[in-house]
Amino acid sequence: MRAIVIREHGGRDKLLLDADAPTPRAGPGQVVVQVHACGLNHLDIFVRRGMPGKRIPLPFTSGGDIAGVIAEQGAGVSGVAVGQRVLVDPAIEHGAIGEDAPGGLAEYALVPAANLIPLPDAMPFDEAAALPIAYGTAWRMLLTRGALRPAEHVLILGASGGVGTACVQIAKMSGCIVYAAASSEDKLARLRALGADHLINYREVEFDRDVWRLTGKRGVDVVVDYTGADTWVRSLRSLRRGGRLLTCGATTGYDPKTDIRYIWGRELTILGSDGWTRSDLLALLQAVRSGRIRPVIDRVLPLAQTAEGERLLEDREAFGKVIIHPQE
Repeated sequence: MRAIVIREHGGRDKLLLDADAPTPRAGPGQVVVQVHACGLNHLDIFVRRGMPGKRIPLPFTSGGDIAGVIAEQGAGVSGVAVGQRVLVDPAIEHGAIGEDAPGGLAEYALVPAANLIPLPDAMPFDEAAALPIAYGTAWRMLLTRGALRPAEHVLILGASGGVGTACVQIAKMSGCIVYAAASSEDKLARLRALGADHLINYREVEFDRDVWRLTGKRGVDVVVDYTGADTWVRSLRSLRRGGRLLTCGATTGYDPKTDIRYIWGRELTILGSDGWTRSDLLALLQAVRSGRIRPVIDRVLPLAQTAEGERLLEDREAFGKVIIHPQE
């Protein structure tokens, strides 16, 4: 089969298209999924670069967001059938598919049968593959951990990415007033179309000052910050007294300068959120089926252009998700 293989950590040139990668075979409790769509995430970039303190066995194929059709099932698998359309929950006992076990940037992927979620015929594979890591993370962070309430003012940094566009829609679904921060007027216009109430171009203004202005020096109730080092202190400054800062990652670095005076002075709460649960994904799928959320897809690329897909994420050019089609 064809697969994108990482043989050594480094830049995008380390993403190699292997036309003769071994096709996996299903063992007990496993299925092989013919991958029709695989969503890219910043996690794929971290895996490719190499993560401090984490050893990934090389060669390796990343890609955690998998949607496709069951091609083979192993002994002891029941409740599903060859040919069935499925979404794969990437969370496994010892980590995540695409990070701790080979992923879906390949024509076929080996996954635990317990991780399968049946897909209705009406849901496109591309939309399904956009959901688990980005939308699942956003759902858990905002609703399960953050406990958003109607009419709360919510600032979302990096609002044009996969997690960001998910957060905008989930916050609006929850009845919140959304402040979306992005790097260009084009992205901001598209965020307004998603429902954002206030738009902040962080390349032109200091977002914390603009939040203070827009809220009449009150501050927002919630800040979503998965940027990390570059934005942390200004995120704290953007919050009202008693506000909540939600974080699920740190794309610009995980060791930011901080100013703890804001934390005690305004009695702020900092809440971390790590991943998602199966129940989060099921609730999210229902929200998509009912039309309350629509996955935002920037573009779809063939397997051979995976490196270009990761470039779009690294250079912050993508609006929403980038989807790879391994069968093309």
